[in-house]
Amino acid sequence: MLGLLKRKKKPQTRKHDAGELKIAGRSVALAIVEHARAKRLTLRVEPGGRAIRVTVPPGVGRAEIDRFVDRHHDWLEGRIGKLPDQTALKPGMKIPVRGVPHQIIHVDGKRGTTRADRDPVGPVLMVYGDKRYLSRRIADFLKKQAKADIEPLVARHASVIGKQVRSVRFKDTTSRWGSCSADGNLSFSWRIMMAPPTVINYLVAHEVAHLQEMNHSANFWRLCEELCPKTAESKAWLKRNGGKLQAIPFRK
Repeated sequence: MLGLLKRKKKPQTRKHDAGELKIAGRSVALAIVEHARAKRLTLRVEPGGRAIRVTVPPGVGRAEIDRFVDRHHDWLEGRIGKLPDQTALKPGMKIPVRGVPHQIIHVDGKRGTTRADRDPVGPVLMVYGDKRYLSRRIADFLKKQAKADIEPLVARHASVIGKQVRSVRFKDTTSRWGSCSADGNLSFSWRIMMAPPTVINYLVAHEVAHLQEMNHSANFWRLCEELCPKTAESKAWLKRNGGKLQAIPFRK
C-alpha cells in the first residue's frame, strides 16, 4: 500500500563472549560487540566489573582487538582495581534486600523456600538445600521479589500517564538497570531488589516515563519527578551504589 512509511531498521549488532582477562588480580569476562555503525574500537567496563566490553566496527580481527585491549591495560587495571572484591556468596555474609542488609543463613539437608526473616541477630535470609546452589537460590529469591514489587509499580505508574504496557521482563543485565522498547516492553534487572524501595520505585518510574518520552529531555525528567518525587536522590543513590550491587557474583 502506497503511503506507508517503512520502519527504520535498528543497526545490526553481534555480541559474543571472548574468554577472560586477568586484570588487577581478577578474571574478568571479555565481550566483543560488532556494531554496524561503529567507526572505531571503544572500550568500557560493565557495571560492577562483571565484564570488559569492546565495541568494534564490522570486520575487525581478533589480533587487532587484543592489541587494542593491551594498549589500555593500565586504564583497565585502575578501573577494575577500585571495584569491590567479588567474593562468592556464602553463609554468614550479608546481602541487602530492599536496602536492608540480611545475614545469609544456610539450612542444609532440608527443603524449603528461600525467605527473608528476622531472628535474634537481626534480618536474615534463610536459604535451604544443597550449599552448592546457594547463590542460585538467592538469585531466584530476588527474581521473585522483583516480580512481586515491580509489576504493581509498573501498573500504577502506567495508569497515571495513561499508557499501556505490553510486557514486563526481568533479566540480569550488565549495562543498564532497565529498558523500555518502542512497543511497550519493559525490562528490569532483578538486582534492583537489593536497593531501597525508593530507588526501586524510581527505576520503575524512569522506565514507565519512557512510554511517553522516549528520550532524556527536560520533559522526560519532569515526568519522572511527577511519578517519583524522590527522583534526584534515588538517581544519585544508584550512581553511588549501583556498581556494588552489580559486583555481587551470583554464580550458577
